[in-house]
Amino acid sequence: MTPEDYYAASYPALVAARNQLDALADEFASQQDGSDDLKPVVYHTSRIKSPESLTEKILREGGTGTTFSDALEMGINDVVGTRIVCAFTDDAYAAADWLLARPEVELLVRKDYIANPKPNGYRSLHLILHLTEGPASMLPAVEVQLRTIAIDFWATLEHKMKYKKSIANSELMSRELKRCADEITAVDLSMQALRNAIRDAE
Repeated sequence: MTPEDYYAASYPALVAARNQLDALADEFASQQDGSDDLKPVVYHTSRIKSPESLTEKILREGGTGTTFSDALEMGINDVVGTRIVCAFTDDAYAAADWLLARPEVELLVRKDYIANPKPNGYRSLHLILHLTEGPASMLPAVEVQLRTIAIDFWATLEHKMKYKKSIANSELMSRELKRCADEITAVDLSMQALRNAIRDAE
C-alpha cells in the first residue's frame, strides 16, 4: 500500500508538515557562523512513517486497529519526524536549544540519550514537539532526533542488522555493536575536545 492510499486525505497535510520540519532545519543551518568551515548541520532528513512501519508500531504497542486515526488515538507521536545530523555533540544541543526557543515550538517530551545512552550504546537527543503554527499544527506531535554523524552511521547499521531475525550469535553481535558505539562516542568526545582547543587558540 502506498502512503497516499494509507493516509488518504491526510497525506497532503503530512507532506506539508514534513516540509515544515525540513525548513526549520534549513533555517538553523543557514543562521550559524560557520567561521571554522564546519557547518553545525551536516545533513538532515525528514520522513513520514511508511504504512508498514506505522502498522507494526500500532500492533507492537497493543493496538487493534491499523489506521492513521488509530495511531493518533493511541498517542503515537512520530508519524512525521526529522533527523538532524551534526558534526559535533555541542552542535546537536545547540540545534535543540534553537528549536526550543522558537515561539511556535512547544516541548512535550525530551529524551537525552546522549547524556543517558540506551543499553545498546545508542546516543541521540529526541524531542517530541507540538508546533502551534503551520501545517504541522494539525498533528498532536512530531519528533526531532539530533545526533552526530558518527553515531548516525552506527545507528543506521544497527537498525538494519537488528531485523535480521535468523542471525547467528546474536548476543555476540549485540556486545560488538555496544563496543562499537562506545568507541564511536570516544571519538566524538576527542573531536569535540580538538575543536574546542582550536577555537580557544584563535
